[in-house]
Formats: sequence, structure tokens, C-alpha cells
Amino acid sequence: MEAIVLAGGLGTRLRGVVADLPKAMAPVNGRPFLAYLLDPLIAAGFDAAILAVGYMSEKIQGHFGDHYGSLPLRYSVETEPLGTGGAIKLAMAHADASTVFVVNGDTYLELDYGAMLAEHRRAGSCLTIAVQTVSEAGRYGALDIDAGHIRGFLEKGRSGPGSINAGVYLLLRELLDRYPLPPAFSFETDLLMPHVKEIAPLAFQTQGIFIDIGVPKDYARAQTMFRPRQ
Repeated sequence: MEAIVLAGGLGTRLRGVVADLPKAMAPVNGRPFLAYLLDPLIAAGFDAAILAVGYMSEKIQGHFGDHYGSLPLRYSVETEPLGTGGAIKLAMAHADASTVFVVNGDTYLELDYGAMLAEHRRAGSCLTIAVQTVSEAGRYGALDIDAGHIRGFLEKGRSGPGSINAGVYLLLRELLDRYPLPPAFSFETDLLMPHVKEIAPLAFQTQGIFIDIGVPKDYARAQTMFRPRQ
């Protein structure tokens, strides 16, 4: 198994509390947030992780090097912002597997990666998305799910509970070549939303720990959610 970790975020909304660091390096109890994303990959037996980096990439490379514990690391470096889709497509050149996980570098999700892969293969899906049910979906935008597949995206801002995109994808690398897309594009806005009906992503439901540290309030909550190592 291989994973692309989108670690090129600028962390604009965190600038007031995390200065001079890329978002994935934001310290949580003395460790970079990225370390909490890589730990489960080691536990799940991943063969490699490709870190898609850009803003202050040297700080990530300097800290982690070419291995994190037993996990080999490769780097895909953006020389200019490419958006989530462009970053994934660039990083795919460093992957060997035909099916690759993609993990958002600012979101932690407690997930059974092996079970997600097994379900993806069983269904013969070209794209599987980890889905989490939350009590307030307004910030993220809820998903329209029917018979286990995502059929559409509801507008952000709608209050109340709902199933949301939890920030982990499993996709066939050839999916990105099916559509004419510019070098810089959003995986969500430019690919998923306009083509969701034909792609019909498989929804892999999970109810583990979920947190997005993209705003100061949740970044502060992460400090209490993750206990420091003894």
C-alpha cells in the first residue's frame, strides 16, 4: 500500500497561532501534526508515503528525511501552487501502485485502511472516499449518498447532522487521466463535483476519531485530543 499525503497547505487561517511553519508541521503536543498522520500508515503496513509538499517544503524534508520510522518517504515538490488535484497528479509520478490512498495533511481520521482497500477492490471502484457522520455538517458540506455510493454534494452552510468527506481517498491512478484538466486544479471542485454521477465514488463509512486542524479552535482541541508520548 502507498499513500500520498497532501502536506503543501499554507495554513493561512492558523497564522495567528502557528507562524513560520507549513500547516502539516503545526506542533501538537511537541510533535508535528504530520507525524500523527504517518503513525497509522506504519501500523497498517504501508510500503511508502509520498509527501506532496510546496510551501516551506524544506522544513518538512529537513525534519522527516527519507524515512519516518520504518516507513520510506518520497517527496513530490510543487514549485508553484497546484491545488489538491494538481498536487495529487504530480505526486502520482512517484507512486508504484495502481491504486493509491490520498490523505489530507490537515485532517486526522481514525481509519481501517486495510478494510477500506478490501471494500474498494470488492466493489471494483475507481474511487472510494472515507465518509464520517458528524452532528454539524455545515462547515464541511454534506454528501448525498445512495446505495453506498456518493451521488452529489450538498451546499456548505446547511445546519444539522450529515455524512461528510473525511479527507481520505483511494483511487485508481488512471482516474486523473480520464478528464482534461489544467496543471493546477481542485480535486474536489474541478473533478469530483462536476463528474460525481459518472464516477459514483464508493462511500466507506467510518466512525473513528476525526479532526481538521485548519482553524484555530480545532487546532487547540487537537492539543487535548492527542496525548504526548511518555
